[in-house]
Amino acid sequence: MSDTRQHWEQVYQSKAADAVSWYQAHPTTSLAFIADSALALDSPIIDVGGGASTLVDHLLELGYSNVTVLDISAPALLQAQARLGASKARQVHWLPEDVTRFAPSRSYALWHDRAVFHFLTDAAARGDYIATVRRSLAPGGTVIVATFAADGPDRCSGLQVTRYDADTLWALFGSEFERVATGRDMHVTPWGSTQAFTYLRLRRRD
Repeated sequence: MSDTRQHWEQVYQSKAADAVSWYQAHPTTSLAFIADSALALDSPIIDVGGGASTLVDHLLELGYSNVTVLDISAPALLQAQARLGASKARQVHWLPEDVTRFAPSRSYALWHDRAVFHFLTDAAARGDYIATVRRSLAPGGTVIVATFAADGPDRCSGLQVTRYDADTLWALFGSEFERVATGRDMHVTPWGSTQAFTYLRLRRRD
């Protein structure tokens, strides 16, 4: 087992989904960015690092019918499945995968990642991640990435992170991607502290 997988499996084996700093009962900013992408409800969506996030609950409630959740931690995915219940969980594709090594079997219309990319402090890992995006995303597809902002935390869950503004983040993806929208979110943790996030929406050129 990789150190990264072991770390995140221990996190979700020892903590409830609503007891971690990144928990959101209602992921308002992500949902707004997804809505602005104007996808058909049957468009294939992948939530990368979705883990036990409630985003999948809201997507199903909104009528999206082709949702995949990928996370390196199988216990995190199990938490989400238990929360949804068996009937709703069966409507979702669950992938216990390391995103930097993920070999997709299909193309996605939308790639969403809130708070995975900033953990990739190694340039090679960032390159692997972006290569996975290119393998996974259909031409004209949308990428939504949210990371800690330049004035956000420099550590999370005991790990070092890399912070970004929108320009720096976009530059890493390259000219293959058109910058569509940016945003800033002040996330309030379950214990009341605030964390600044940068949001970026890109479109893959046809």
